[in-house]
Amino acid sequence: MCFSWMPIAVLVVAVIAGYIYFNKPSDIYLSRPLNSTYDYIVVGAGSAGAVVANRLSEDKDTSVLLIEAGGSELGILEFEIPAGFIALQRTESDWEYYTEPQKYASQSMKEKRSYWPRGRVLGGTSNLNNMVYIRGSRHDFDHWEKEGCNGWSYKDVLPYFIKAEDFQMDEYADSGYHGKGGYQTVSESLVTELRDIYMAASEEAGYKTVDCNGENMIGFCKMQSSIRNGQRWSTAKAYLRPVMERENLHISINSIVTKIIIENKKAVGIEMIKDGRKKRIMVKKEVIVSAGSVNSPQLLMLSGIGPKQHLEQFKIPVHADLPVGSNLQDHMFCSLPIYANVSYGIDIIKATSIKTLLQYFLFGKGYLTSSALEATLYTHSSKGDKSFYPDIQLHFLSISFDPNMAKKYNPNNMDDESIENMINSNIDASMVIMPTLIHPKSRGEIRLKSTDPFDHPAIDPHYLEQKEDVNVLIEGIRVAQKLVKTKVLEKFGAKEVNLIALNPKCSHIEYDSDAFWECGIRNAAQTVYHPTSTCRMGAANDPTAVVDSQLRVKGIAGLRVVDASVMRNIPSGNTNAPSIMIGEKASDMIRGKDTVADIRAKTKNL
Repeated sequence: MCFSWMPIAVLVVAVIAGYIYFNKPSDIYLSRPLNSTYDYIVVGAGSAGAVVANRLSEDKDTSVLLIEAGGSELGILEFEIPAGFIALQRTESDWEYYTEPQKYASQSMKEKRSYWPRGRVLGGTSNLNNMVYIRGSRHDFDHWEKEGCNGWSYKDVLPYFIKAEDFQMDEYADSGYHGKGGYQTVSESLVTELRDIYMAASEEAGYKTVDCNGENMIGFCKMQSSIRNGQRWSTAKAYLRPVMERENLHISINSIVTKIIIENKKAVGIEMIKDGRKKRIMVKKEVIVSAGSVNSPQLLMLSGIGPKQHLEQFKIPVHADLPVGSNLQDHMFCSLPIYANVSYGIDIIKATSIKTLLQYFLFGKGYLTSSALEATLYTHSSKGDKSFYPDIQLHFLSISFDPNMAKKYNPNNMDDESIENMINSNIDASMVIMPTLIHPKSRGEIRLKSTDPFDHPAIDPHYLEQKEDVNVLIEGIRVAQKLVKTKVLEKFGAKEVNLIALNPKCSHIEYDSDAFWECGIRNAAQTVYHPTSTCRMGAANDPTAVVDSQLRVKGIAGLRVVDASVMRNIPSGNTNAPSIMIGEKASDMIRGKDTVADIRAKTKNL
């Protein structure tokens, strides 16, 4: 009997084509002619900028121009499919940054450089990330206020987190910590049986299961993600698509802002390149820079706002001598592949099967609806303050480790020798636990390489310069090993994969010693894609601050920065959710309104 796959293949193609056709909004609102002047100009349509443009344009008598360097997110399936995030790296929608060669880290990466994907598209990096939605610890924000960021304590920011949310996990919906009906959907990320195994192992090891966006984040947490009905819910989908028809909101894509025009210490407009031509657009009220932790400091420095000595090297007239680009912070993680006698993890065969494709495109279900990050865990290192924020995070990745996929996409920028070692290692892993450093002591910087706005800046995170960062990551590995040795995981034959085959550079060191792990960390630990704090917020007299607690650039009127670059310090978790919160809170500041008074009254005792 001869069986033909042709009818099924035709069905799959027809289903995908129909999905694209019926799910494609219109881009007609992106072709409006631009005015010569606006009340507000927002530079960058990412996680914060999309929020600001939406909220400012709620006032119908206010004109808003949102400028995005990249293009539309429409028509690219990988932007829709949560599992497709890795295929978006190194595309035209990615700035594709690389750090400067690292002295203490990235030793097994090409030229010792870490690869930094950053979104260059409507929605910014919320279109490229793993969709993890974690706010951070209440202690993060209380510490911001303690250091001079008035109005940024936990009780101040919680109402804006709640306002943003359309929370869809019934288990925690009535806790008082979550919102319903906001633009940003937050849902449970669960597609395999592994999540419940992680949870049982964590509980056996003494960790409570908690809502990490609730009262206390210490413990095991079911992953909360910016996913709606099986689709990635970027800020383009959440905040821009529903309001693009507003006549007072203009959006200019494929437009590179090259300079903020400053006259008499006041921002009066911007210069940009669009369709190969320079344009000058003036502003009546404010320019809001929301270009992210790399592009925002670059644009400020090109405009004459930054370290005086550095700007003078490039003969850039100095309008404000500020520590722009300094205080760069980022999270790092290392991977611990785990073998277990289970076949629950997602692999390439499962992810691309006809069944999986039909499940997704017909019903919005199945493996493709998740990035495979199904849980996280927060705890303290031995030197961490148990009454303060956590300093260790574990990510649980429900995939079967595939060296060939690592070679194809190489998200770590591993060098050729390391890739070949990985392929030849014959590693068999059913899941991956990723210990993560969330409060690094090392500090980096971003500096100009030239006055050409099309040249990428010099990014030097100074990864692992402080030995304490390595020590915390080693303790994170020990926490992961403790979980592997629980009865829950031993029942499935779980064991840690021997990583000497992956990294022969460390083979001369006693396996599983702290020295072995330090070698592995300095070779292979990588970014979690969370750069922050390069336009740091602080008190007016704080010499480390670029913006005040109202996010106004010090010494320049009519100019604010609203994105992850203003974070006083990096928060205890993934940075997309707090970036959205910053956009919501800044919008009220700019408009002079209090849109969360009712929420604040309900949360004052939380």
